[in-house]
Amino acid sequence: MSYSENEATNRRDFLGKMIAGATILTMPSFVPLDLHALTPEKANKNPDDAEAWVNKIKGKHKMVLDVVRPHDILPFAWPKVFLLTNAATGTPEKECCVVVVLRHDAIPYAMKSELWEKYKFGEMFKADDPATKAPSVRNPFWEPKPGDFKVPGIGEVAIGINELQASGVLFCVCNMAITVYSAVAAQGMSLDAAAVKKEWIEGILPGIQLVPSGVWAVGRAQERNCGYCFAG
Repeated sequence: MSYSENEATNRRDFLGKMIAGATILTMPSFVPLDLHALTPEKANKNPDDAEAWVNKIKGKHKMVLDVVRPHDILPFAWPKVFLLTNAATGTPEKECCVVVVLRHDAIPYAMKSELWEKYKFGEMFKADDPATKAPSVRNPFWEPKPGDFKVPGIGEVAIGINELQASGVLFCVCNMAITVYSAVAAQGMSLDAAAVKKEWIEGILPGIQLVPSGVWAVGRAQERNCGYCFAG
C-alpha cells in the first residue's frame, strides 16, 4: 500500500495533537491505547526488562544519541565517531558506552526488513535507502554488506546496527511510538491494530531493548551520566 499525501498529513496531525498534550485518554477509537501495555514486561520478547537494560550503561565516557527521525547515515555514524575518537585520545571502546534511542519517526530502524517491505516504512517515515536514494524497502543498517557505507576522507565505516552492537553500543526503541504508529498503519491498511502492534514488536531486531518511551530512555541514560547528543 502506498501512503497518500492526505494520509501522511492526517498521521502528522494526529501525532502532533498527542505530543501537544492533547488528551491521551481520549484518543480516536482506532488507537486502543492501553497504558498498562506500554510496559516492556508485557510487550518485550527480550528477557531483560528495561531497568535491567539501563544497568548496562557503564564506562568512563558515556553518550546518549537521541534519534527522532531518519537522518541519512548520521544516527549510526556518530556512535562510531564517538568510539573512534575516544580510542584516538586514549580510551578504548570497551571503556566507553554509547546509547542509541530510536524514537518517534526513527522506530523502523529497530525492525526487520520484512516489516519495512510490508508496511512501506520508507514512505511512511520518509526514510530513504542510502544506496538507492529512494524510499527504503529494507532496513539498510541491519547486517549491511561490506563497502555499503563510505565516508569521504575516512573510507569504509562499519556502522551497521549489528556492527555497532559488537562494539558495545546499546540500542532501544520507543514502545509508545510503536503503539501509536502501528495503530495508524493498521487504520490505513484496514488491519487490526493489536495484531499489527504485535507483529511490529515481534519484528524488533536482536539485542534492541523495547522501553516504555524514548524520552524515558533518554532520561534514564542521563541519570547514568551520559552526555546528550541530538541525532535527528
